[in-house]
Amino acid sequence: MKQSDKDKKLRGIKNWPVSERPRELLLEKGPNFVSDAGLVAILLRSGIKGKDAVSLGRDLLNHFGGLRGLLNAREKDLKKIKGLGTAKVAQLLAATEIVRRQLKEQIIGRTIIHGPADVAEYLSVSMAHLKEEVFKVIYLNTANVVLAVEDLFKGTVDQSAVYPREIIKRAFELNASALIFVHNHPSGELKPSQSDLSLNQKLVKACLAVDLTPLDHLIISPTGYTSLKEDKLFNI
Repeated sequence: MKQSDKDKKLRGIKNWPVSERPRELLLEKGPNFVSDAGLVAILLRSGIKGKDAVSLGRDLLNHFGGLRGLLNAREKDLKKIKGLGTAKVAQLLAATEIVRRQLKEQIIGRTIIHGPADVAEYLSVSMAHLKEEVFKVIYLNTANVVLAVEDLFKGTVDQSAVYPREIIKRAFELNASALIFVHNHPSGELKPSQSDLSLNQKLVKACLAVDLTPLDHLIISPTGYTSLKEDKLFNI
């Protein structure tokens, strides 16, 4: 065996001390003792030619800007990574979906919304790194318990694209009494545009006309979030 081949073999995780292998470390000491790259390596299960799973995990984190970026990566973006085959792409996408569904289980029917931070904590995982604009509505009951979180529109969010009638119709179907509007800015800009403010005014007016309470309108981006209510731009 050539020296280079021996080196490649030695780089394999199976040749590491047991105490340093991500999977064994997780089972022995718990997930808090495993690095981000190690956790990704466990998901991937194996590396690619010339690169162990931890190194591949580290490269993916660097490429997508950390765990949040990786978990929000689209299928087509993952497939562009050299050596990342269909099986590994599917494993990463499945992990992302598990996180989203777990967060949804936490919030639907249980969580009481106390303020914009509660909304941002939940939605930033699924919205902060999206490449297109998405408009969501959170429907709540009189105790501010979340009844549903639904996508209403994808694309460029403006007055002509979002229909108050559909939002109100769905609120009545859910027997909701309050709503929170949320959309994202893929550009990273947190300041609401004039179009955002005009849309918000239109939605607030429509809700008040039928005794629904609009609580807030949040803008989420990779850099954080803006609450129109906190910024005193949410006029009722």
